[in-house]
Amino acid sequence: MLQSGCPGVKIAFMSIQVTFIFGCTGCGKNALGRVLAERLGAEIISVDSMKIYRRMDIGTAKPSAATRARIPHHVIDVAEPSGEFSVARFVELAGQAIEAIHERGRPVLAVGGTALYIKALSEGLFEGPSADEGLRARLKARAAKFGSDQLHAELRAVDPVAAERIHPNDLRRIVRALEVHELTGEPISTLQTQWDSQRTTYDCKFIGLRRELEDQNRRTNLRVKHMLEAGLVGEVRALLAEDPPPSHTARQAVGYAEIIQHLSGDVPLAEAVENIKINTRQLAKAQRTWFKRFRQAHWIDLQPDSSAEGVADVLIAERGPQWFKPPS
Repeated sequence: MLQSGCPGVKIAFMSIQVTFIFGCTGCGKNALGRVLAERLGAEIISVDSMKIYRRMDIGTAKPSAATRARIPHHVIDVAEPSGEFSVARFVELAGQAIEAIHERGRPVLAVGGTALYIKALSEGLFEGPSADEGLRARLKARAAKFGSDQLHAELRAVDPVAAERIHPNDLRRIVRALEVHELTGEPISTLQTQWDSQRTTYDCKFIGLRRELEDQNRRTNLRVKHMLEAGLVGEVRALLAEDPPPSHTARQAVGYAEIIQHLSGDVPLAEAVENIKINTRQLAKAQRTWFKRFRQAHWIDLQPDSSAEGVADVLIAERGPQWFKPPS
């Protein structure tokens, strides 16, 4: 038996198969995951760093209550927007859910696009040095004075690999990367490569979805349009009215940060909408860089007219339903 690092979770990891379905934001991975879950009798682990927050529904494209009643989803709505949420906490909650699904005899589909969560869940969590609160306070003070872009530039100077995959607005991860570098003298991107030789968690299979850039951008524009029509501005306004208000991490989510700028009077709505599109494309670019690490993935090149049902048909026909299940 192997210890997961999750309190109360002690299981024979390699006997549990987890099929990851990932791709850039808005590529169609969640739709495919739902179709496969229904056909295979599977349950879904959400691998999304923003779907964990309650009441952040529209901007995260969270599955509806009706969908979640039909198809069990896990690690969604597990944190308040006002609080912080760590990768370690995600691994803990996901591990508990995976064990429970396995005990029910159902396949496990891990669906989402947060590459760090995929990496941590499939290859073990890089712990690194303990937090240095004094150092963190100094870094955050510099960010407050000069902006997170300045810290991102500092990170790029010492760890260009990490800077490439961390968004300039993601202050929490920028601070952690700079903290690790200062405490260890090593780039966090280099230290995290130890995961490649420490696969001690689950029997993992990976399905990656990708689209041509023009198609991906078209879908991004349509996605943003639908979010606005669904009431994204009202959702953000309600979040800002909460006491306590959303944390820095929640406020920096793509779609939320830009609307917060608009509601603060800094930019008109039309400009905020364009910024969402731009930042979503930048996020997708960062995701593509991360996903190159998953060399063992079975990649599916989607066409503009590809449907989740059609892709599921091909996958099940080529691989067979048993491919998604652990050996009996």
